[in-house]
Amino acid sequence: MDEETVYLRPATLPLDGFDELLQESVADGHAMLRRLIDDWHAGSNRFSRIGELLLAAHANHRLVGVCGRNIDPYGNQPRVGRVRHLYVRRDARRQGVGRDLVRTIVTDAPDYFDTIQLRAPPAAFAFYEALGFARLKDDPFATHRMQLR
Repeated sequence: MDEETVYLRPATLPLDGFDELLQESVADGHAMLRRLIDDWHAGSNRFSRIGELLLAAHANHRLVGVCGRNIDPYGNQPRVGRVRHLYVRRDARRQGVGRDLVRTIVTDAPDYFDTIQLRAPPAAFAFYEALGFARLKDDPFATHRMQLR
């Protein structure tokens, strides 16, 4: 991706360009977009509850990334949010797209949540820690948390 303006917008599925993004993520060995589309089709996660959001990043009229925010499905605490399904197209990485998606997800999160957490692979730990998430130990459902209040 050349230096282009990236636009972030709330999204619903189906989303133009999502199939291509899904194929790339699967080829990279990631399952998050497969879970996203499967849960969407099953109706189990439509990002439709209070405080939930699915964002799409577009550059040059092309989908380059997605990221979601849900009430954390691994607990029974409605004031705990979760960053979900972040994926950025290979040619759009290291250009701030992922950072902008997560920052936007977090920006209004305090209106709905006291805490927001996520589970990331070790290769992404530095990315999330640079954005202000603290690493957790011994939590089977989350690797990082950000206190919002």
